[in-house]
Amino acid sequence: MGTGALFIAVFLACAVEAVEATTIVLAAGTARDWRSAASGMAGALAVLAIVVAALGPAVSAVPLRGLRLFVGALLLVFGLQWLRKAILRASGRKALHDEDKIFAKQIAAAVSRPRGPGGPSGLVPDWYGFTLSFKGVLLEGLEVVFIVLTFGANAHDIGLAAAAAACAVALVAAAGAAVRAPLRRVPENTMKFVVGIMLTAFGTFWGAEGAGAHWPGADAALLALVPGVALFALALVALLRGNLVAAAEGS
Repeated sequence: MGTGALFIAVFLACAVEAVEATTIVLAAGTARDWRSAASGMAGALAVLAIVVAALGPAVSAVPLRGLRLFVGALLLVFGLQWLRKAILRASGRKALHDEDKIFAKQIAAAVSRPRGPGGPSGLVPDWYGFTLSFKGVLLEGLEVVFIVLTFGANAHDIGLAAAAAACAVALVAAAGAAVRAPLRRVPENTMKFVVGIMLTAFGTFWGAEGAGAHWPGADAALLALVPGVALFALALVALLRGNLVAAAEGS
């Protein structure tokens, strides 16, 4: 995979995860307590740093063929899940992913929980807000770590993958800090569609290589594989949308 394709793939995938994590932190801070939300985020980042330090050497020690087979299978699982949901959303058979609604839901859940007896003093005045922020950042952060390690290890450039992830997270975090509201202007549904296509294509490519197959043109095969997956996904969107319209007219 070229450096440009690696950077774009990791950037888009990590940006999606960062949007979701930022929405949770914003909800925790808005509805509960900003200090607690920030503490939860910092705690999750500390745990993620430990995970990266532990997993980095382990990933580099795995034989490349076995790593590609394992990573290819995992990417196909994640990619096909994302692509399936994206196709259903684009065809009108599933509601679009709405960060505004998610933000409002998180706010309602946070407000309904009673505050702890600790009062405004201390590093963590509100443990529910801390836990909500910690959980969201940790779960989404683990996915970012997975994306960086797998893509970077396969391309023999974990540094570039980490840089792409850092750029995505920093950009989304800056936007969240600036507006302190759902990141409604981020076209997340489109991003998820593109990321689903890329994860599915890369998973197919690496999984086949790990199983012993040889692609014509080596990495250049991705230039045909990615558009092929995209065209197939768009064809499914058109087919499902047409069936939905026909069913509506028939009723």
